[in-house]
Amino acid sequence: MDPIVVGSFAFLALFVLLIMTVPIGIAMGLCGLAGMAMIIGLMPTLSLFGTTVYETTVTYDLSVIPLFVLMGSVASRSGLSKELYGAFNAWFGAFRGGLALATIGACGAFAAICGSSVATAATMSQVALPEMRRYNYAESLATGSIAAGGIIGILIPPSVVLVLYGILTETSIGDLFIAGFLPGILTIVGFMLVIAVMTRIFPEMGAAGEGSSAREKMRALGRTWAILLLFAVVIGGIYFGVFTPTEAAGVGAMGAFGISALRRRMSFANTREALMETVKTTAMIFTVLIGALTLNNLMVFSGIAEALSGFVSGLDMHPMAVMAIILLIYLVMGCFLDALAMILLTVPIFFPIVVNLGFDPVWFGVIVVMVVELGLITPPIGMNVFVIKGIAPDIKLATIYAGVIPFVIAQMILIILVFLLPDIALWLPESARAFR
Repeated sequence: MDPIVVGSFAFLALFVLLIMTVPIGIAMGLCGLAGMAMIIGLMPTLSLFGTTVYETTVTYDLSVIPLFVLMGSVASRSGLSKELYGAFNAWFGAFRGGLALATIGACGAFAAICGSSVATAATMSQVALPEMRRYNYAESLATGSIAAGGIIGILIPPSVVLVLYGILTETSIGDLFIAGFLPGILTIVGFMLVIAVMTRIFPEMGAAGEGSSAREKMRALGRTWAILLLFAVVIGGIYFGVFTPTEAAGVGAMGAFGISALRRRMSFANTREALMETVKTTAMIFTVLIGALTLNNLMVFSGIAEALSGFVSGLDMHPMAVMAIILLIYLVMGCFLDALAMILLTVPIFFPIVVNLGFDPVWFGVIVVMVVELGLITPPIGMNVFVIKGIAPDIKLATIYAGVIPFVIAQMILIILVFLLPDIALWLPESARAFR
């Protein structure tokens, strides 16, 4: 059978398995192995698969993933999320929709030590949702702000998704982290503007809360010193070239343990939970990664990747039009696939096309992550939406999805802005190189 036909059937089988709710990593691995066996034979396929598993699990650069996951797991059990929310509430609580504004700010700050959107949404749901319900906030605004705030987790460094993109494309992870910072800040500001406009038009959605004195604001801000210090050391070290990203992850993990110990939160139970969560999350990520690499091997041997690249390169279209089509494909896929799976599945196909068209790989990585973020809050998957639904089962899914629509529109505007003005993502990495 023609290799391209085999590869095409493998992708069809993949989507069938996904519809049957087979885990994405297992589904990609099975389809890749079956297709490869039909092209090069069973024994060579098993040999190549063994090499893929070994090289993936012993790669030094990939050790950054469990270390950053560990940092976030330990930090989240140190009570930092509550103090972050309290600090932002002290500064924004007196405004209309102040609790929702505080939620967005706290999500952005927590993302700086977590790196996971789902974890950010889950943590802030437990902290912010009870407060907003106590003050009779509209359920759509309360849940929508938490779900939208959670998506900042994979853009603000450190980001597991950016790490995997950097490894897959051999792009500097340090540059990707730094490039994601400014778009992440713009996302926070954009979401806050959405809340300000909504509560201005519909004041009943989120009433103003009690104000705080200047002394109370400064005290609340002072209680966030741990996160500020951890973020400054990790990201500042990468920016100024003091640490590699892997070294920064190690320093961050140790710093999180140190802060937790100082705050007397390092109980045996907390430590065990943080370590077990790290093991489970890392195992999930590596399973998806190995499955994606196996499927990528099939794409190479079948010639699908080369055929697609040649087809797109031969189109008589402006490079920006090609990029727009690629981003539209991501938007559609985001409605059905997990963010991690999308990156691992599509980047090996699209990256050579993007580079051949002359686009910057760092800019492409940031804008792809911004597009992929939308998949976390759009139906029918919307992982962040389901996390909130699990924590507040009495709130209807339709209510949560209605709440995220204004944030989806704001995110799409930001994507267009970064798409048309690449310097938003590239200015900080270029300035960082001047310090090194």
